[in-house]
Amino acid sequence: MSSPTFWDDQDEARKVSSEVNRLKQLVEKLEAFRSKVDDLVALAELVDEAGEEGEEFVAEFVATLGQLNAEVDDLEISSFLNEPFDGRPALLSIHAGAGGTESCDWADMLMRMYVRWAERRGFDVEVQDAQPGEEAGISRCSIRIAGLNAYGYSKAERGVHRLVRISPFDSNKRRHTSFCSVDVIAELDDDADVEVNDDDLRIDTYRASGKGGQHVNKTDSAVRITHLPTNIVVQCQNERSQHKNKQTAMRALKSRLYEQIQDEKRAEMEKFYGDKGEMGWGNQIRSYVFQPYQMVKDLRTGVETSNVQGVMDGDLDTFVNGWLRAGCPRQRNKDIQLED
Repeated sequence: MSSPTFWDDQDEARKVSSEVNRLKQLVEKLEAFRSKVDDLVALAELVDEAGEEGEEFVAEFVATLGQLNAEVDDLEISSFLNEPFDGRPALLSIHAGAGGTESCDWADMLMRMYVRWAERRGFDVEVQDAQPGEEAGISRCSIRIAGLNAYGYSKAERGVHRLVRISPFDSNKRRHTSFCSVDVIAELDDDADVEVNDDDLRIDTYRASGKGGQHVNKTDSAVRITHLPTNIVVQCQNERSQHKNKQTAMRALKSRLYEQIQDEKRAEMEKFYGDKGEMGWGNQIRSYVFQPYQMVKDLRTGVETSNVQGVMDGDLDTFVNGWLRAGCPRQRNKDIQLED
């Protein structure tokens, strides 16, 4: 970056700058933790020197140690994220299932939950597209989540999410079950090695929906791209420029095509390694029960909590970390050794 010609190729310079920022975040996180450990060692020495009169130091030591234990857990989880695309931004999409208004409202609740979760982790969140439901909620949406290991954490949410509650839309106050599918893919670079034939694309433009304002609903700035051979549809309407929306949609299309190729390879490998379940939509991964009792349970790992409100406000790290631990070979080997 110190080279005088560094900014001659701005696209390449942006990629290098992005990688530098990612590495800086990683290193600064480790250095900050090491500094806290040094402070804790110094505090332990004060406790020894104070003896019986050091009750105040002991209380501070115990509190600090508890905080560092939580940080150790987070650092260990982040060390599992070593797959090629774990550091990339994530494209998370939500689709309401059968059930009409109920499912659309559930999709809206999930979108709010994921936006809050991403913000709590310090990620940048951008709702690229949201299609409102006929009566309430949304029928589908696309969210871009960017930050340190954004895809690595977000991929834990891929699957079908089930809600059980007394419907606010049912005058008889009956209990309803709703389903929504969540898909998560890694966003690829513009120059990603994924071939897309222009003849295979149908590109439609339309006026963006939303709250309006200057320009946004006055021109056909929104873009919808359909890949005819696979019937994959992507769209973007969050930018004022049709060109920028098309560029974003093409990036999303390449990412989805790449993920489809990977899914086909994983499905082929399952034939050799046993039936682990397809890593695609259609598998129920988590149940959210609001009535007659309150419980959120991950059906893959067994992690559960009765703090339904906390989960809907974005407290998902327990489920995400549980899934990452369950899928890490090092952790599985550690568990086996402990059992032995």
